[in-house]
Amino acid sequence: MVGAFRAPLISHLPSKTRIQNSHSKASPPIFRAQLPKRRLLLFSLPLSGFLLLPVPPSFGDGIGDSAISNNKFQPASSSYDPVSPSERDASALISQRVSQAVELLEKGRELQALGDFNGALDYFSQVVERYKDLALSEYARVGRALALYEVGDREEAIAEMEDVSISLKGYPEVHAALAAALYADKHASLLAENQFTIATLLDPHFTDLSYVRDTKHWPPSLVSSLQHFITLS
Repeated sequence: MVGAFRAPLISHLPSKTRIQNSHSKASPPIFRAQLPKRRLLLFSLPLSGFLLLPVPPSFGDGIGDSAISNNKFQPASSSYDPVSPSERDASALISQRVSQAVELLEKGRELQALGDFNGALDYFSQVVERYKDLALSEYARVGRALALYEVGDREEAIAEMEDVSISLKGYPEVHAALAAALYADKHASLLAENQFTIATLLDPHFTDLSYVRDTKHWPPSLVSSLQHFITLS
């Protein structure tokens, strides 16, 4: 009797209640609609990205551990050298040439300080002729011009000074030497004044004859020309 009594009650429930109960037991419509799309998205992804992922050391039956122990996984930066062998060889060659040029330049200055201007001229000329591609050859040209002035070729000495005063503009020694030579040999007082103004603005020591004679080791003839210019004699 109890079962017979309950059955009619369930069968006579309002249709709206039965619809709600059926909806509560089923999955929401939105989830049923999205599930196939998610599966489709997952299987449509390219496999190359997954194939490139490294295997962690804790997986792969000990493959990661053995690779690490054999130093097979090395950072890429540790083996990368930005300097190629040809560039390294070229740099070593340039360093060697610079050392040779500096050695010749120093020998020329040593002979200049000893008063051997013919010997100094030879060393300065070697630097100018062999290493003209190096910047320090311009300083060798200054020493060469001073030596030329002393050994008697003053025309070439002045031409060298004028050229170097452009390439080494702002180097006080060449401006002072050119001022002395222009005044004494070319009688170009105005040009000499311009050159000497540049020299003394950069280094006032060139107004001191003992400085150019004892410190810069100018040849006696150029010291005399500078004296004539300073005293306007």
